[in-house]
Amino acid sequence: MSELVKFKFYETALEANRDKQILAENEINSFIANEQLIQSDWLLSQAVGGIQLQVFEEDLEKATQILNDYKENEKVSLEVEHTIADPKFDFVCPKCGSNHIYRDDSATSFFGVSLLTSHKFICYYCENEFTH
Repeated sequence: MSELVKFKFYETALEANRDKQILAENEINSFIANEQLIQSDWLLSQAVGGIQLQVFEEDLEKATQILNDYKENEKVSLEVEHTIADPKFDFVCPKCGSNHIYRDDSATSFFGVSLLTSHKFICYYCENEFTH
């Protein structure tokens, strides 16, 4: 019988479940460890190694390739959305010129409550982080 191996580590259950679903659509069984524990007490995340996605040993290489292909396809699909018709902000990414950007409020929030207005932005297209 094949053994489960630790495949990827996540900070959020949402990311882990997204990758689990992608693998399931490609007929690879995977399991999420520590999800319930960390959701009930996020301070334990460091102690247990985060939320873990596990796959069977013989599926490790194929799972890696599937997720890499998915991320490549995701970037290609963003090329179509390089610019959007009604942008939220009146400036563009200094690296690629896309107006498809969003404000990164994670740096200014505490327990999900935004304390300050962030000046850090991230481009959906090229993933460039910049301030404005």
